[in-house]
Formats: sequence, structure tokens, C-alpha cells
Amino acid sequence: MDRTGENAALVVVATPLGNLGDITRRAIEILASADVIYCEDTRRTRTLLSALAIAPAGRLVALHEHNEVAQCARVVDDVGAGKLVALVTDAGTPGISDPGTRVVAAVAHAGLAVTTAPGPSAVVAALSISGLSTERFIMEGFIPRKAGERRALYVTWAHEERTIVAYESPQRLATTLGELAAEFPTRRVAIVRELSKIHEEVVRGTLAEVAAEMSARELKGEIVLVLDGAARAPLDESLVREALTERLASGASLRDAVAGVVADLGVTHRETYEMALAIRTERAK
Repeated sequence: MDRTGENAALVVVATPLGNLGDITRRAIEILASADVIYCEDTRRTRTLLSALAIAPAGRLVALHEHNEVAQCARVVDDVGAGKLVALVTDAGTPGISDPGTRVVAAVAHAGLAVTTAPGPSAVVAALSISGLSTERFIMEGFIPRKAGERRALYVTWAHEERTIVAYESPQRLATTLGELAAEFPTRRVAIVRELSKIHEEVVRGTLAEVAAEMSARELKGEIVLVLDGAARAPLDESLVREALTERLASGASLRDAVAGVVADLGVTHRETYEMALAIRTERAK
């Protein structure tokens, strides 16, 4: 069943977070036709294939956080031999706080084809229903277990203006929320639990409100924490205008003037660019 040419590739296949109906037609086709399926847990993937009426046929190979490095060479060899190789994790998109990043890098470094059958992602799904800004965000992965590492992380969040997405376990959520509420009590947060499953739940409010509510509850399931970014300092228009005018007067191009002011003053590119356009228009009159 080996393939050659354009059919030989590593395909990163997204699988449902919970609701089987979220599997894509293309993902089903690839899982049915792949020569090898590397999976985080062969038992979970075997159950998924059974539900999709796809025969495993001896194609399942374990690839998880403990053996990913060791399996890279084998995956490269499989793709290099002309095989269609699928990579899945227990749920969602491989490589997003799940195994897969090293394998993708190894296959790409070998000059072989890597593609994707995109689909469910807990990060995007939680962000999309959080009610918080989706324009700019960062993904922090799992929140550290050690208190010192969490404190260091919170220091960076104090000035992070983008929406923050992170994973947390139900056993540690109350502790984490309590710590965050002590640091940023009025920041808005959404706790998204059991996405696409029967007991899906979203709890929204300020950190102080949500921490108080969650402290009295026993939780189960997968949890995504979505936290509002820090409030942006108001733009000092006179300072930005002065800096732009000085750079433009010295002969800098509009692009270079804007880039320089953004770097020096830490202001947003869009507002600075709009101001630079206005200044240029005024100078041309």
C-alpha cells in the first residue's frame, strides 16, 4: 500500500474534542487510507476508528510525549518510503500542547511533505465563545504546577495586552483562579469546560467573581482558561505626533518613520500609521 510522489506525506489530522460529529470528511478519508497512523493513545484512536467504521488493520503506532523524539526517525523513514502517514492525538489538533511538534519539524527538515486535515482546536473553540477579544491572542499551554513558575508567568501577564489562552486541570483551577484574582481582580475571564461535550459549560465574569464561584465547586473534564489582556495605556498623541514629524522632516520614509516610533514608544502600528498619513497630508498642502 506504499505510495510515491505527491501522495507521500505526513498529514496532521485534527480529531473531535468530544462530539464525533465534528470530524471532517477529509479527516475520515485520510484515516481510512493512511498506511500508518501515529497516535497519542492507540486505545483512544482505535475507539475513534471503530466509531467511524474504519478498520485499524495493524496501522496504529504509539507516538506520545515520552517517545516522540525516538519516533521522529521512524516517521521520516515512513514518509521517505512513499507512505501516507497520519498523525493524531487524543483530541483536537496535534502539536498544540500535545505531541507532534518535533515530528513535524523532523519531516519538514528532511525535505518531505507535511500537510494538514484541519479541524477542532480547543484553543480556537474556547476563544471563539469566551466573549473576550479575539483580534490578538497568545497561547500559554498548560499553566505551570510549581508556584514559583506561576508567579513568574503572572508577572508577564501584568503587561500582556493580548487575550491569554491557557489550559488548566480541574484539580488546580481553584488555586490558579485565586492567585490570578489576587493579582488582577477586575480582569474578565472565561472558564470553558468540556467543549462540544454533553456537559459543556462557560463561566464568565471578573477574576474575583469567577474565582469565588469556582472555589466552591468540584470540577471534572478538560478546561480552557481565557483571560482578558491588560488595559492599554492611553495614546499620547502629542508625543507620537512630535516623534513622527521629526522623523519625516529628517527624510525618513513613511514606513520607516512609523516603524521607528512604534519601536521607540511602544505604541500601536495602526494608530501611528494613521497619524503619519495625516501629517504627510498636512505637509503636502
